[in-house]
Amino acid sequence: MTETRMAIRTAQSILATLARAEKIALLHQHSPALPDAGLAYFHTGAEAAHGVAWLGDATVFPQTVGLAASWDEDLLRRVGRAVGVEMRAKKAADPTVSLNVWAPVVNPLRHPLWGRNEEGFSEDSGLTASLATAYCEGLKGDSAEQWLTVPTLKHFLGYNNERDRNVTSSQLPPRVLHEYELPAYRLPVESGAAGAVMLSYNLVNGRPAHVSDLVAEHLRTWRNGETLAVVTDAGAPSSLFTAEKYFDDGASAYAAALRAGVDSFTDDGDDSAPSIAYLEEALDRGLISVADIDAAVLRLLTLRERTGEFEPDGGVYGSIPAEALLTSEHAALAREAARKSVVVLRNAASSVGISADAGPVLPLGDEPGAIAVIGSLGAHVLSDWYSGTLVHPVSIAEGIKERYGSVIAEEGLDLVALRSTRTNRYVGVPDGSAALTALAGSPGSAESLVLNDWGNGEYTLRSSVNGRFVSGESGYLRATSERVGGWVVQETFALHRSVEGSVALRHIASGKWVRVEEGTGSAVLVTGSEQDADRFALRTIRSGAEAARKAAASADVAVVVVGNDPHLGGRETIDRTTLDLPQSEQELIRVVREANPRTVLVIVSSYPYALGELAEVPSIVWSSHGGQELGRGVADVLSGDHEPSGRLPQTWWARDADLADILDYDIIGSRSTYHYSTAEPLYPLGHGLGYAAVEYESASYGDGVLAVSVRNAGGRDVHELVQVYGTSDLPGYPRRRLIAHARVSLKPGERTVVSIPVAEEKLAVFSPAAGRMLVEPGTYDLLIGRSAVDLPLAVALEVSGSGSPARTRGSWIRAELFDESVNALLVPETPLQGTAVTVADPALLRALLTYRGWGGDAPASVSVRIARSAGGLLRIVVPGPADTWREWGRASVAAGYAGDVEIPLAGGYDAMPAVVRLVIEGGVTVSELLVPAA
Repeated sequence: MTETRMAIRTAQSILATLARAEKIALLHQHSPALPDAGLAYFHTGAEAAHGVAWLGDATVFPQTVGLAASWDEDLLRRVGRAVGVEMRAKKAADPTVSLNVWAPVVNPLRHPLWGRNEEGFSEDSGLTASLATAYCEGLKGDSAEQWLTVPTLKHFLGYNNERDRNVTSSQLPPRVLHEYELPAYRLPVESGAAGAVMLSYNLVNGRPAHVSDLVAEHLRTWRNGETLAVVTDAGAPSSLFTAEKYFDDGASAYAAALRAGVDSFTDDGDDSAPSIAYLEEALDRGLISVADIDAAVLRLLTLRERTGEFEPDGGVYGSIPAEALLTSEHAALAREAARKSVVVLRNAASSVGISADAGPVLPLGDEPGAIAVIGSLGAHVLSDWYSGTLVHPVSIAEGIKERYGSVIAEEGLDLVALRSTRTNRYVGVPDGSAALTALAGSPGSAESLVLNDWGNGEYTLRSSVNGRFVSGESGYLRATSERVGGWVVQETFALHRSVEGSVALRHIASGKWVRVEEGTGSAVLVTGSEQDADRFALRTIRSGAEAARKAAASADVAVVVVGNDPHLGGRETIDRTTLDLPQSEQELIRVVREANPRTVLVIVSSYPYALGELAEVPSIVWSSHGGQELGRGVADVLSGDHEPSGRLPQTWWARDADLADILDYDIIGSRSTYHYSTAEPLYPLGHGLGYAAVEYESASYGDGVLAVSVRNAGGRDVHELVQVYGTSDLPGYPRRRLIAHARVSLKPGERTVVSIPVAEEKLAVFSPAAGRMLVEPGTYDLLIGRSAVDLPLAVALEVSGSGSPARTRGSWIRAELFDESVNALLVPETPLQGTAVTVADPALLRALLTYRGWGGDAPASVSVRIARSAGGLLRIVVPGPADTWREWGRASVAAGYAGDVEIPLAGGYDAMPAVVRLVIEGGVTVSELLVPAA
């Protein structure tokens, strides 16, 4: 390295020394070392959703949705800091580890069937933003000079489905975009806590997110937005011209993405050659300029500079050693996080088999008697795709045993044997071998397999000899897996039952069938159909239900633990199909409850469930997959050693029918999420019980502060979460919206006044007429209480001001800025810029776009700008009596036409009606409209 280049240690000055080929090479996720420029090998992306992931042993905290259940920004900040320190420790051990962490996920949890529900914070975008900002602040560190790590917000924008995720388009009308989607990103960016953003696989309003004009229009215009590094999701650049077919070739796709704001391309794994070739071709064809490349490279070098990479000693955080990993402090923090993530959903006295004065089962107290923990999730701690490797995990059974000295642990799973009806030999795992072979004439311990029904037709088999799951990855069945996992799960099977009761086994990942190999007796996977599979008689050696019943009946308290495996049923690439618990889990709960009325139902899951009549179990508790300290965290709450403080970060709906279609992103039009839905939830947003009752006595508002008087009416300390929701009778306002929240701790009998700042701008909605968020004048109610439904107090708030202006006349306005719509589809105006409107479902013949807020004299005509046309009709209609509409004017649009169309208006109106509706019929796509000046 030359002396001159050695002295250059800023992003800007390093950029000035780079050759064209060097700059382009830096645009791939895996950037090569450039010794002459003093640049080491670098790659964007290290996973850190709830701990360091994919890099081996690390402290594992609760899943993100579990962390969010704490509603505790300080906790999230401390967890983020711990994760950042452990990432630095990993880098100290391996210099190739990236300090650009791909976390957190800030997509609001719009739909509970989304497979990646576990990765998000909350159904409420404001709560998502505040918790994500706190987590980012921890990951960033507290130095004013440099960053501990550089957090990356995922995934911009409108991403809540896994089915066809890279080809489906999320419809985001302006109100939904501005009120629900963008706020989750804006606070972390404008606070300076986030340094990067990842784009999403899907399309938004018909345009791929990776070439969306929303990046330039919003992300880049926010405070701190210009320096954000924008990265692609894995494989998304290629999808632009393969799956999405939005571009003809790779050079065009890469050029469009770069010009839209992408700085780093994650494509083809660690092989950067294809990406470099596309960018080189794009530059040679004039699709991009050197200035476009320089802007992207500068942002990436700035990201690296922020971490102290260009400092000789590694900067402020460069001295963090490899030993700063799995510390006792981090373990204690993981336990605190697990405890604060536990939500008590129900805690009532049982009406069956217990005296009326016995009271609720929880808290267990110091002497609950014998405790049985029943269910496979009570005996195991499971990790998800974005978890680190668990070290010394503590299960719920172990946590309760640690607290009380003993526990009756029972998985409640069937122990079965499989006999090939063709060979009359039982499949087993002989001592010293992991391979499954059908050689035994009768079943012994080697032939005993633990069968687990995970629902949705997915089963796992586990050897009772070595405790390993049966995998089909090698093409032969082998009991080798310590857990269910992997990008493609290899440990699940479907059982195809015949009328006579035998089963054929299909390996779900490969689609192949299980057959016993001639000669060796090995269980092998074969292609073909069910007719090519061996059939097996499935003998139940030990009934899991009966074992569960006996365990429950022998105990004073039964804790039945159900939920999901994070790799099955719902996860990245797989959306759930129902809110219901698997039937096998439902039956396990019933068996336990019938055997012991003092039953506590513990749900450990990545997402909400509908419980039906099982919601009547007297004591119900939820935790996400809580990481290494799950068992201790749950035991801390069940015992009552710590007061429950967790609250639900999203609604638990009562039934599938309460949900909109998972692909319907228009929460206003579909009346979905707690903001708009009129369905009665099973448990609302913010719900969670303590072990003492809190009374809400009074509330008042003045000078931007809400004062709420609360009293602990119970005999124990309590940690209450006071929640404030806004509502109004103003047209189109949400039924309720979370405005603020505050924690308060109360001693028995204590009364206090909680002061909660409430800024009026929190009541803002998007004004289509103004094109921005604003607070409309009128009366608002601040609703105060324990959840989005339990709101005993209300304070009226009068807001003055001008509100939305009159609609602009004499200038073109965007057609998408409607107040309401019916059967309207938002589509690209041009491939890369603008949004237009057309008919969504041709079978419904027309789209209706309603525009409010007009004034002035009646015009003689209205002009409409046509982006493209397959032929159709435009009509202007205005309100008539009794909710009717009268036609005011019409104009035909020829097929193939693009340009302006003037719609003459009939006479009879002296003034412009306040409400006007544009009706689009046929294949006309409209981008703008113009009402002449009054």
